[in-house]
Amino acid sequence: MLLFRLALTAIVLLLLSACGGKSSPKPATGKYYSDDGPPDSHTDNVIIADAIPRLEPKSRRGNPQSYTVFGRRYHVLQSSKGYMERGIASWYGKKFHGRKTSSGEIYDMYAMTAAHKTLPIPTYAEVENLQTGKTIVVRINDRGPFREGRIIDLSYAAAQKLGTATKGTGLVEVRAIDPLVWKSDKGQGARLSEPALPPDDIPIYLQLGAFSAKENAESLRRKAAQHAITNVFIAAGHDGPGSTPIYRVRIGPLTTVELADNMIEHLISHGFHDFYVIIE
Repeated sequence: MLLFRLALTAIVLLLLSACGGKSSPKPATGKYYSDDGPPDSHTDNVIIADAIPRLEPKSRRGNPQSYTVFGRRYHVLQSSKGYMERGIASWYGKKFHGRKTSSGEIYDMYAMTAAHKTLPIPTYAEVENLQTGKTIVVRINDRGPFREGRIIDLSYAAAQKLGTATKGTGLVEVRAIDPLVWKSDKGQGARLSEPALPPDDIPIYLQLGAFSAKENAESLRRKAAQHAITNVFIAAGHDGPGSTPIYRVRIGPLTTVELADNMIEHLISHGFHDFYVIIE
């Protein structure tokens, strides 16, 4: 039991020493964490090649069954197969350059890598900028980001190549890559799904909960409205043909990441924690 506790403590300390160890203050400029930033000298990272997917064994240090950061427990996925998610991407830079990642590798802000909370380490993923259609391929070798409302933390080089470094965040779709499929296509980067043309305006929603009983959804909507949240509504839908109705309590549309961040802070300050970002 003592050895188990020591091992668990070591894992948590390792997570906190790398990307996962970032505190979550509000960025002073909206571009990046106030104590982090780009390299001191300008580097044109657009010329850096994408990561090349290949079969690799799982990291022995980076894949605990679960771990806890800032009081929240995360469960690591056993497989990345079929993973696809939309959300907000951020990036991390010189503060963590040269430090160990959660996998034990050294973080290189000039490499095409990324951090993710639950995908197995390593996982190769295609990241698409939903506002421009630009895509990159990264190798996930770290844990994070642990700021509410973010799904992936790109290296500085990856964010620069994707076109999100200057602004600090971007609306993205993350698609896990099967290296065998990628290899069979001779590295030509065949997509798992063909994206639509980038829309001019992409709305962001925050989903507070989903219920099979409409009265439960209405109760949550009223609770949110009591805290000066005026754009909360119930979206009724189905998960599939013939399925029972699902009533989703959502806030939005929010037109910018900054508005979403402000709403997230407002929700947390009023005791709402089980919500997540929806981009449709």
